[in-house]
Amino acid sequence: MYKRILIPLDGVASSEAILPHVQVIAQGTDSEMILLHVIPSPAPEFSTPSQPFAKSFVYKQRGKLTRYLKGLCARLEKEGARVTYLIREGTVADTILEVAEFMQTDLIAMSTQGRSAAQILFLGNVTYQVVRHSPLPILVIRSKP
Repeated sequence: MYKRILIPLDGVASSEAILPHVQVIAQGTDSEMILLHVIPSPAPEFSTPSQPFAKSFVYKQRGKLTRYLKGLCARLEKEGARVTYLIREGTVADTILEVAEFMQTDLIAMSTQGRSAAQILFLGNVTYQVVRHSPLPILVIRSKP
């Protein structure tokens, strides 16, 4: 049923709460799991033409994220999963949806912290934006506080 499952992670342990649920689905359907981390890019109105500091920050961030995702992939592979990872830059929700389309995924699986409607209204919520705009099925679980 599912060939590829996209799993956006933000590097926080609570975002990994979705992994045990996806592992069960992936093993039952022989699906490939794709771990994705999106490095948020600054809004155009806040960016400057020359950003040497930002470029070096993103470069260092990529190194840390690569180690994190490779370690996570190794752990999941030991448990029998087929898994790869991607790191992209951009607007988080939009990039998740673009990667899902480009990689031809069948499911997006995410965890959420379960913010209130007021918090979503004022702060925004990536999971909410993805659920609202995705043409694909979404699996969302609430991570433990």
